[in-house]
Amino acid sequence: MLLRPEPLRHAPYADGPPEFAIGLKPIAPEAWLEGGEPDPAARKDPLFAAARPLVWGEAEGSRPGQQEVLELISAVTPVEPRPDLPPLYAAARAVADDLCLMEKRGEAWTLTAVSLSAGSFFTAAEALGRRLDQLHAPVPGFEDRFGPRVQRMFDNLPEPAILERRNWTVVNSGALHAPDIAAIRAEIPAIAPHEAADRLHLRIERQTLRRLPRTGGVLFTIRIWTHPLAALRDSPDHLAAFARAWRAAPEAFRAYKQLALYDALVEAFLRAEGE
Repeated sequence: MLLRPEPLRHAPYADGPPEFAIGLKPIAPEAWLEGGEPDPAARKDPLFAAARPLVWGEAEGSRPGQQEVLELISAVTPVEPRPDLPPLYAAARAVADDLCLMEKRGEAWTLTAVSLSAGSFFTAAEALGRRLDQLHAPVPGFEDRFGPRVQRMFDNLPEPAILERRNWTVVNSGALHAPDIAAIRAEIPAIAPHEAADRLHLRIERQTLRRLPRTGGVLFTIRIWTHPLAALRDSPDHLAAFARAWRAAPEAFRAYKQLALYDALVEAFLRAEGE
């Protein structure tokens, strides 16, 4: 589903060349959920009805944690009472973000319930039941550099804290629901250089983490924005920052995101804009 693009709200490319880092920072409670979508249920409900394994999953025993998520969301935004729905999905219908419930299963933090209506190149069925290390296995350096630190962070996250991180990539689709990146990338050869401004999109992801004080789980939220590269024209500073970040991206990051597929098109766009 395509939505009218929002103004650029986050510009993680402006922080410098992208790299693999945990990058979580504390935010104030009032900054937790940013809103900006008038009726998230209108986008999410059709997917839940027609393609449920792609966008929804829950493990046995996760309902108490789901209920606590519903209470947290209800405390900050109105939630339509829907006792016929799993509590996590009832909460997800009220917010623009996707919601992921991580709970300790033995010694491993495991995804036990997920509403993933804007999944970035994976599905709920693929992710449900996976441990932290399995979910992040494709990320270069996760096992050696980041895995133990992320495990400790989940173990020790204090209840009042809310942490945030942001990242970005470029993809030839403005759809929020994008579970199959191979099908999307198969269309790249048909894009002419002069079309890059409108057919290539920044895909910006904002993530937050917070503890569930009663059940002990961790709620992981994911908010996706998509903007055509043409949106960068509104700000010379944003355009210049993106150009610097694109050209200075480390090889490991470029390989993981497969940015080389877009090099010719992005460079055509940047040259046309004087960068």
